[in-house]
Amino acid sequence: KDGARQENRELQAQRLGILTPEILGRAYPDHSLPDVGGLAFLIDYVSLIICKEIFHLSTLLASAIAFTISVIVNYILSVTWVFEVDETKSKKQNFIIFIVFSILGLIITEIIMYLGSDVLKISYLIVKIVATAIVMVFNFVTRKIFLEKK
Repeated sequence: KDGARQENRELQAQRLGILTPEILGRAYPDHSLPDVGGLAFLIDYVSLIICKEIFHLSTLLASAIAFTISVIVNYILSVTWVFEVDETKSKKQNFIIFIVFSILGLIITEIIMYLGSDVLKISYLIVKIVATAIVMVFNFVTRKIFLEKK
């Protein structure tokens, strides 16, 4: 009975587009997705701090540079390690799809960073974590739909 309830909750979560740990764990049992995402986040976060604290760049510029660096690493790791890329599309088409959604992710990040750190005056370090969580879900869903083999 408990197994049936769990399965029902997972089906409801899938219909709503909610990514639960159980769904992600089943989809990527070797934990490659969390490894790539964790590394991309670490690169993004450390790059942001370096750009902001060492090079004294504005929060939005530092965030954009850090995001771009992490997107490049994320792309390389995702197509070679995580997703089974749709080979009916050329590598160029897959890369263009990846870049388009990455640019949308950057726009989302910049809006959140601006609102959080410039308007609401919350620490850019905290705002970056929130922005990353939101964009991580956006990236996962869009890449799963548009890049992975059906």
